[in-house]
Amino acid sequence: MYDYLIVGAGFSGSVLAERLADAGKKVLLTDRRPHIGGNAYDHHDDHGILVHKYGPHIFHTNSERIYQYLSRFTRWRHYEHRVLAHVDGKHLPFPINADTISALQGRKMDEQEVEAFLQQVAVPITRARTFEEAMVSKIGRELFEKFILNYTRKQWGIEPSALDAAVAARVPARTNRDDRYFTDKFQVMPLHGFTRMFERMLSSRNITLLLQADYRDVAREVLFKNLIYTGPIDEYFGCCYGKLPYRSLRFEFKTENKPVFQPGPVVNFPNEHAYTRVTEFKYLTGQKHEKTSLVYEYPAAEGDPYYPIPQDANAQLYDRYKKLADEQRNVYFVGRLGTYRYYNMDQCVGQALAVFDRIRGARGGVDTVDAA
Repeated sequence: MYDYLIVGAGFSGSVLAERLADAGKKVLLTDRRPHIGGNAYDHHDDHGILVHKYGPHIFHTNSERIYQYLSRFTRWRHYEHRVLAHVDGKHLPFPINADTISALQGRKMDEQEVEAFLQQVAVPITRARTFEEAMVSKIGRELFEKFILNYTRKQWGIEPSALDAAVAARVPARTNRDDRYFTDKFQVMPLHGFTRMFERMLSSRNITLLLQADYRDVAREVLFKNLIYTGPIDEYFGCCYGKLPYRSLRFEFKTENKPVFQPGPVVNFPNEHAYTRVTEFKYLTGQKHEKTSLVYEYPAAEGDPYYPIPQDANAQLYDRYKKLADEQRNVYFVGRLGTYRYYNMDQCVGQALAVFDRIRGARGGVDTVDAA
């Protein structure tokens, strides 16, 4: 008899497994993949270079609680992520900043000049309803077409005019020279990789780990009081209302016989090639090696679910599944797939900690409770 069967050994499931095990509960953690860590799983390739199997994962958060919690399981390497976009034959800082615009304009511009330039080119839209409208109202049509338009078409497989305006919040534009991709208070990488961090997180004797297993088969074989589900919510209900749309990725790994291959950790290619970006892992990990490994990302319509597609129709479909979820007793739906949200890693951790707080608060402990 297990107190909790947890489906999915990524951030959401692993954090809840650790917290519940620490509280004395017996946990069975399952995953259909052959490894822990979910999409954050990393490993050494055939050349001995630490790579991220499912594309680059860079940790950043403003939450002291989330940072301190994960610090129990890893030491950190300070790392501030930077991205370049290959536009007009140049490698330019992205998100767009003063140096980006200066390079395109052919002269060095200060912050006030850049602010005035953006105000001049911005398309006046009182209430942006789509991603395209939100972006052109910030950076104007020309910059939108150079940096965003074709990248979005590749990434999402649809026109920017068909995406929700809220997506624009993930694409800032700056008037200063800050070339960091993130501005969070804590910007770090696990010193020995994400997988090592997960191994320590899941080391409790109260956690039984079962990999390469379908939870439906497991659920028929074991007894458990509560279920925590981090898989796709539509799959849980047999896609009875239809499948929730996701965007997937295909990864192509290459190793170059040189210490450094490209001028930055990630280079976006908005207007060339079928891939969207190329990541060189040694920038992220700080590893010293005579060779370097990279991954090329190709967005795809089919494959593992990575990104919930932010459109009104999809949100409405999710709401139908959520109503079913709310009717379940002792079942918790957590994480990017379980709640159909485009969460960062720290948001998955934060949500998992919040769910544990609710469980712990019910009946004064972590006993069987109704789903939240």
